[in-house]
Amino acid sequence: MHRPASLEDLERRLQLDLLWLNQPPKAWLPRTEVDSAEVLDVAVIGAGLCGLVTLAALKKVGICNVRAFDRAPKGREGPWITYARMETLRTRKDAAGPALGIPSLTFRAWFEAQYGAQAYLDMGLIPRPMWMDYLVWYRRVLDLDVVNDATLSAIGFREDGLIALDFERAGAKEQVLARRVVLATGLDGLGAPTLPDVAARVPSRFVKHGADVIDMASLKGKRVSVVGAGASAMDNAAAALEAGAARVDIFVRRADIPRVDKFTGVGNQGMTQGYVGLPDADKWTYMVAGERAQIPPPRHSVLRVSRHLNAFFHLASPISELVEAGDAVDVVTPKGRYRTDLVIFATGFSVDFGKRPEFSALAGKILLWRDAYTPPAGWEHEGVGSTPYLGPSFEFLPKPGLDPGLAASVSRVACFAYPAVPSHGKITSGIPSISDGAARLATGLARSLFVEDRTYHLDRFLAFDTPELLGDEWTDADIDEDMSIANG
Repeated sequence: MHRPASLEDLERRLQLDLLWLNQPPKAWLPRTEVDSAEVLDVAVIGAGLCGLVTLAALKKVGICNVRAFDRAPKGREGPWITYARMETLRTRKDAAGPALGIPSLTFRAWFEAQYGAQAYLDMGLIPRPMWMDYLVWYRRVLDLDVVNDATLSAIGFREDGLIALDFERAGAKEQVLARRVVLATGLDGLGAPTLPDVAARVPSRFVKHGADVIDMASLKGKRVSVVGAGASAMDNAAAALEAGAARVDIFVRRADIPRVDKFTGVGNQGMTQGYVGLPDADKWTYMVAGERAQIPPPRHSVLRVSRHLNAFFHLASPISELVEAGDAVDVVTPKGRYRTDLVIFATGFSVDFGKRPEFSALAGKILLWRDAYTPPAGWEHEGVGSTPYLGPSFEFLPKPGLDPGLAASVSRVACFAYPAVPSHGKITSGIPSISDGAARLATGLARSLFVEDRTYHLDRFLAFDTPELLGDEWTDADIDEDMSIANG
């Protein structure tokens, strides 16, 4: 079997695959302008994994006037080389990821073209920085339109149904109009990293969140405390230890570290495709039970920490107090008091529009799970309840009572980010099912835009009069016979 012998060879194969698949197909949407300025059919906020696969999936269905905007510089989108601190991805290496069913677009094809098939077989998990290299390549070979260094400052709903997006770029302000908007904003999605109240009891110089950009080299010789028991906690603890921290204490509020990933046990195409169709009660049960069980850190992530003799795990040790002690902080738990130089809270993310002023136009207008579903006693969960209750194509649903025009505008914005998980399942929370999610999103956007333009498309249909046949392709045998009889 012939395999591409170089990256250039693979790129030629990819272009041939796209040609054979007729990708991208011809664009079919009418061009929209306002005051001679282009209106995007879809604007995507974020150009990490979710943003890039959204652009690619939209082009695949002929929606080509699309563009993504990311606040990060080119090549630094997403967490991969900024705040992610694992050595390798946690996803199995053979997951097809954002390839959208195109074999030559997979990470495996990209890797083997450069390093060979045996090197792929020998590799355990994908090195984290290499995944970023792959995404940079993915963006280039698909010619995806991304504007970097563009910070969204506001979303506005116009009376004509268009959405106004205000950006800041290089100190200048710019407004972009779009018919649809996709929020592909990753883990923090619609809010911000979560810090418990106790974190505010000491000066901010003593506190970091696991998603902050931390100069790990500065921790050499320092005492570091990490709060949490998930993968991020282990990654941060290991990074501090490897940077030469004198001591790292890991504080876990539970009596044991979670051991079973319940979602791994049901990871299959049935769940990927079928979850969205479940009754709300079933979705709620999956999400709350999963949250209560928590997702364990990978075994290799914990071993990465525990191999250091100066790493200390403290179980059943919730943080009850932080107390400033000169140039350090005392971490207080039911089991004792621990002096530290820095506390890193690996405590996840929350949906909180108050912390994302750029999304203030959505605050109080979108339906949340707590608005749509009342769980039985004992199954309450504030975190799940605060996530958006999305429609079948990831669109926000308006709260009852909104003005009809505003309600329609709200549903022109889609959430293709982590907060979509309770509504759509785990297809926006990682690599394995991201193509399935993007296909669902793109199909829904195509349907929505076509229906909105139905008059335009129907008029084109009724007006179409280009003949396929010219009338000279056949001879009417009866006419010829009648003429022969008439001529004797």
